[in-house]
Amino acid sequence: MRLKTLVLFLVFVCLSSFSLAALERQDGGIYHSRRVALSKNANGGVIVLFAPVERSDEIFGFHQESDFFYLTGWTEPGAALLVAPAVEAKGEATSGRPYTEILFLPSRNLIEEKWLGPKLGPGDQEVTKITGFDRVESLDKMHDELTSIFSSGRAPIYSDLGSYNQESASSEALAWLRRGQAFGGAGGFQDVKKLVAQLRTVKDQGEIDLVVKATRASMAGHVAALKAIHPGVGEREIQALMQYEYQRRGCERSAYAPIVGSGFNSTVLHYSADSGTMQSGDVVVMDVAGEYSMYASDITRTAPVNGHFTARQREIYNIVLGAQQAAMQAFKAGTSHIARAGSDSLDKVARDYIDSHGKDLHGGSLGKYFIHGLGHYVGLDVHDAGDYSIPLDKGMVFTIEPGIYIPEEKLGVRIEDIYYVDQQGNLVQITKDLPHTAEEVEATMRGK
Repeated sequence: MRLKTLVLFLVFVCLSSFSLAALERQDGGIYHSRRVALSKNANGGVIVLFAPVERSDEIFGFHQESDFFYLTGWTEPGAALLVAPAVEAKGEATSGRPYTEILFLPSRNLIEEKWLGPKLGPGDQEVTKITGFDRVESLDKMHDELTSIFSSGRAPIYSDLGSYNQESASSEALAWLRRGQAFGGAGGFQDVKKLVAQLRTVKDQGEIDLVVKATRASMAGHVAALKAIHPGVGEREIQALMQYEYQRRGCERSAYAPIVGSGFNSTVLHYSADSGTMQSGDVVVMDVAGEYSMYASDITRTAPVNGHFTARQREIYNIVLGAQQAAMQAFKAGTSHIARAGSDSLDKVARDYIDSHGKDLHGGSLGKYFIHGLGHYVGLDVHDAGDYSIPLDKGMVFTIEPGIYIPEEKLGVRIEDIYYVDQQGNLVQITKDLPHTAEEVEATMRGK
């Protein structure tokens, strides 16, 4: 009996270790430093944030909320964090307290773990190593800790209040706190998302390295797709091939719903049915990338289904490529903006290029067929949180993705690459080894 118990224990340890090792995390001290930085920006407020819970009928598996992971490195469900700034004592009226941060974990449910897998609990030392929290408590103690925190003085609570009439992972718990009147010192509720987004705008080198790994795995998917495309192949078959290539290179999942659209579907920006059959004479747009250790990539390539661009397809392709290259050449660290009008806007540079090159079938300019923004931040989310009001600078990761979509001609072209700004202020194209020119795309499709 003892032997059986020991074997079961070792199996549990192995399963737990496997789940922890599945992601490539940064050092726990990195997450601690982010919490400290957030606390300094919260104007004396107390940060209370909840992770989503896991349902027993999860179809695609649990995925941690990005802000919660950014601040904790924690990927398991049902957790909560509390971060409170230091408070100086002011005579006998107000007691002081040191800077405080606590991670709360739900008590283990062994029956539930039979369905959802083993979890770590408040007493597991591995939690501190992963997250950098010195204090890890049971979720049941959160009420008492909040009461104690607010006994030191009145302060606002910063949390995820939801947006666009949608609830967040914290909404239900915050409603419980309000109803229960757990503490009288709360000075109202403020949204923490903007403060976290400001921190997430600039990536540290560890984050950039993870985006690079996601991108390299995704690039392999694009190269495999170019070699496999031919008339009669299904869009979903190419989608599946691309996912296979980046997932076998370490990506846990797709960073977003894969887009593989040929013919008219190439002109639909977020086409995700991927149910068509590719026809000779059409182009196919592939906006597909994976997520590696929670960090996303974002890549788009356009290819001729039969391996050869027509004269018109090549013309439009070269205009889109030219717009991207014009934006790259105009880039200046600390000055250029990715999503703002004005003389320092890379978006404007690309639009001006498209408007001044080529015509539609009616002699009109092509600018009206560029119907989305030039780029966006990339990180924990494919459209990552960040401050778009500031110029692009060191440590920022983003896309440059001009496109032209002409439904009348069943012709859509998008070329999307991913970049970061290094510590010398240079623009680094992570996807530089992927085919870019029309000739390079055709050569890759021929297997060269």
